[in-house]
Amino acid sequence: MVNFIVRLVILLLVFSSTTEVFGSNICTSQGVTTCQRCLAVHPSCAWCSQEEFGKGGSGASRCDLPQNLLVAGCSKEAVEFPTSTVTIKQDVPLSDKASGTADDVTQIKPQKLRITLRQGDAKRFTVSVKQVEDYPVDLYYLMDLSYSMNDDLARLRTLGNELAVAMGRTTSNLRMGFGAFVDKTTSPYMYMYPPEAITNPCIGISDTCQAQFGFKHVLSLTDQVARFTEEVKKQQVSRNRDAPEGGFDAIMQAVVCKEKIGWRPDASHLLVFTTDAKTHTALDGRIAGIVQPNDGQCYLDSNNIYNKTTVLDYPSLAILTEKMSENNINLIFAVTSYVVPLYKEYSQLIQGTTVGTLSDDSGNVIQLIEEAYAKIRSKVELELLGVPEELNLAFNATCLKGEVIPGLKSCSGLKTGDTVSFSVEAQLRSCPKEKSRTFTIKPLGLKDSLEVTVDFACGCECEAKAQVNSPHCSTGNGTYECGVCQCQQGRLGPRCECSVEDYRPSDDNNCIPKPDGPVCNGRGDCLCGQCSCHANDFGQVWGKYCECDDFNCLRFKGALCSDHGKCSCGFCQCDAGWKGENCNCTTRTDTCMSNIGLLCSGRGNCECGVCQCTQPGAYGATCQKCPTCPDSCTIKKKCVECQHFKRGQYTKDDSCSRICKDEIKVVVELLFSDKNAVNCSYKDENDCVEYFQYYEDESGKSILYVLKEPECPQGPDILVVLLGVAGAILLLGIVGLLIWKLLVTIHDRKEYRRFEEERANAKWDTANNPLYKGATSTFTNVTYKGN
Repeated sequence: MVNFIVRLVILLLVFSSTTEVFGSNICTSQGVTTCQRCLAVHPSCAWCSQEEFGKGGSGASRCDLPQNLLVAGCSKEAVEFPTSTVTIKQDVPLSDKASGTADDVTQIKPQKLRITLRQGDAKRFTVSVKQVEDYPVDLYYLMDLSYSMNDDLARLRTLGNELAVAMGRTTSNLRMGFGAFVDKTTSPYMYMYPPEAITNPCIGISDTCQAQFGFKHVLSLTDQVARFTEEVKKQQVSRNRDAPEGGFDAIMQAVVCKEKIGWRPDASHLLVFTTDAKTHTALDGRIAGIVQPNDGQCYLDSNNIYNKTTVLDYPSLAILTEKMSENNINLIFAVTSYVVPLYKEYSQLIQGTTVGTLSDDSGNVIQLIEEAYAKIRSKVELELLGVPEELNLAFNATCLKGEVIPGLKSCSGLKTGDTVSFSVEAQLRSCPKEKSRTFTIKPLGLKDSLEVTVDFACGCECEAKAQVNSPHCSTGNGTYECGVCQCQQGRLGPRCECSVEDYRPSDDNNCIPKPDGPVCNGRGDCLCGQCSCHANDFGQVWGKYCECDDFNCLRFKGALCSDHGKCSCGFCQCDAGWKGENCNCTTRTDTCMSNIGLLCSGRGNCECGVCQCTQPGAYGATCQKCPTCPDSCTIKKKCVECQHFKRGQYTKDDSCSRICKDEIKVVVELLFSDKNAVNCSYKDENDCVEYFQYYEDESGKSILYVLKEPECPQGPDILVVLLGVAGAILLLGIVGLLIWKLLVTIHDRKEYRRFEEERANAKWDTANNPLYKGATSTFTNVTYKGN
């Protein structure tokens, strides 16, 4: 009986699915009349271009599922059904190490792809990235030479060899260069009075200094460390009038003057920017009458001095980001603590930048460069160049230990030689005018890239055979295309055989969807028994009874389907990555990812790309702030457990490397050396007290100092226990005896006191002793008569 029921259910499912295939479906319900519009309905739709298809009263639609068209009699050759494909054109294996030069080094695979996409369809491909060991490095040191940096310059004169040795630990192929900047050489940025101040702006405060300049390229990139030290020793500070400097002018020239600077195409490019002041940005030049925008071109003269400093405005953050990306520059802001917050804000807006806190005399600059380069090498982030607006890309990152993180196109916490991969889904939202476009996916700061060519399968092959004024269309009244006639204005019918002038009132019955309803739903005219839909300024109206349109869908902020979907017969068909009735809800989750790698910091739900905090007291863009939530000690406890002791919840669910990005340092003693450090302790599963210190520096890097030896309870001493028990028993006995003796004494004294009281209260007759009895007793004989 059970088997019979199961078989019956299966038959019903098969029957229901068959009804969907051979009955009405998304392809047939749209009522489209051209091949191109048919393909745009859904990626599953096909068109039959066979001339005789549908004749004989079958009523078959030319736009249908491909299997239905074949069943209905369409030949396989006449079925227009382009499919989406992915073809790898170049796939050189990833390199392990850079040997001498990086000409043949490959850090991304594949290198070339070709994708064919239909509208609404999506295809996936995988990109792998690996930062090889011993990769060549070009390091250009760009220094602020305003007067306040005098002690920094003195320190830099001795750091050339140390810097080369430090960087030599990560690469055997290092080149270093040097450049300097002050500010624009015009009022109000420079001293113009007295006239001598133009050539010696330090007049009156010191002996001498060099004249002010915008940017000066001093030393091209070279592997000769002695040349770096020699050129730095020649430099003198200058002096400008206002507090901000012209550092962004210098950065732009150092980035775009590739031949002058000597940037190698096959090397990592580090631009170290040191200053102790703020910097001018775009539009600041207006106070000097400089209104021409910076065009991002190289303007170094024969003396390697920037000669457009008084002509072009300071560059904007946008053009800086663009040029740095084009030239694969990694910018390191090494700035003093006073301006660190400002440059951190710049770093958020300029991709490929890191910020380090520079000491007052630049004594820690080598350490900053080492840490910044290590940070750059520890992260892989993909950037997109030239992606068509019609194309939607969605990323999933597979980082360490094969953990898949949805919505991300970056991986961090890597070591040199680690390989990471990214799954990319490309979906065509709408068809552009071009037949193909090419865009680039590249790791930020690397020269390697993936070139992706997309062919848009939006048309039909049969369109190339269209016949204008074809005899198939009632002797030249239309264009015969893909098996159907596209009629000229004023003509209707499958073969354009009907003229608007041939209208008969009886034809209206074929144009009324419901009894007593309006003809063609009031949005068209019934001509020759067919609805001719009215033109509409808002969009297109179509359907057998003009029941469909592409402009009456739900809107969000005035945009149809939120501009993230296509309106089809009153319903929004959302693009990939969007959902909801009006397609205003994104399916992305990377915007909800906190800096600890958890969605909404584990305190909320990601809804439409925005965190909705569920933990009481939690707030912030990723619910990262929560005064009433467990403190840092409670949160970092799990990271100490998994990173140092290899146990705990994060170890069991294999999420330690994704969530815990802290650096672990084992120490023998915890020193409270910084106001931002927090000393923590907790009791582990062995009842041992573990001590650690959580510290986060100004760059956001967190460090956990863990005490090497936990404080564990000692085992009991048997002899001490026995002696203690015996002593306790003896003590209890003595105490018991003392208590008994005390009670007895109290009782005796009480009795004696009562006796004394009774004796004192007794009234004695001193003449007669009541206790005395005489020796003789007298008796009377009642029978005695006196005889």
